[in-house]
Amino acid sequence: MFKDKIVWITGASSGIGEAVALAMIDEGAVVIASAPILDELNVVKNKTSRSENFHCEPLDLMQSDTLEPIAKRLIQQFGRIDILINNAGISQRALAVDTPIEVDRKLMEVNYFGSVILTKAVLPQMIKQGGGHLVCTSSLVGVFGFPLRSAYSAAKHALHGYFESVRIENFQHNIKVNIIIGGRIKTHVSYHAIMADGKAYGKMDAGQNQGITPQKAAQQILKGIRKNKPEILVGSTELLMVRIKRWLPKLHGFLSRKISWT
Repeated sequence: MFKDKIVWITGASSGIGEAVALAMIDEGAVVIASAPILDELNVVKNKTSRSENFHCEPLDLMQSDTLEPIAKRLIQQFGRIDILINNAGISQRALAVDTPIEVDRKLMEVNYFGSVILTKAVLPQMIKQGGGHLVCTSSLVGVFGFPLRSAYSAAKHALHGYFESVRIENFQHNIKVNIIIGGRIKTHVSYHAIMADGKAYGKMDAGQNQGITPQKAAQQILKGIRKNKPEILVGSTELLMVRIKRWLPKLHGFLSRKISWT
């Protein structure tokens, strides 16, 4: 399915994005890998023997006015984008009452608006070319709220509403939309999570440290994209919380208060 496809992945310099980029390369795709720092992307590029199909494109989702021009340039350069994987994001570790609105806005800008801008930029070309694939990385906290992650959870909830709407609106255009619901995956996302003062959290969550590897997550993601699952659940036993939330909401509320917040 992925052979010779043009796949654009944001947040590709580490974690899930890196693992998905390398897995896509192994499947024969042409990968455009984006993240803010070029040197970090080049480190990932050097991990594949098919580096001629790995193209580094620095991109910072906080610089929203640069996103559409970059997308248009890439479409012109490669002729099309077959699959856009909106993976980049930043988490949070702060109580809602302590979080200044500037931090809330930053989390929304990176986790929500960045994905929306890139999607709006590539969607017309996908429709014109007769189809395409839009993927966004959400989280368990995109399905339900969780302590210390109010703005992060809000941004991920917003992704669900937006991309579910895009899926319905563009079904007749052969636009496929997948939402990745990530559970505990052993990445550095908690290290870079924003605290109330705007500084990085700087440590690994205990629960996350016990999560599946990014490589295993990437295989689950590629399998979900192949099957065109509307929601791709990625993780292990913690994913049961999705079903508990749906069918036993009171039990879910109780468990959410008892589970370690970090």
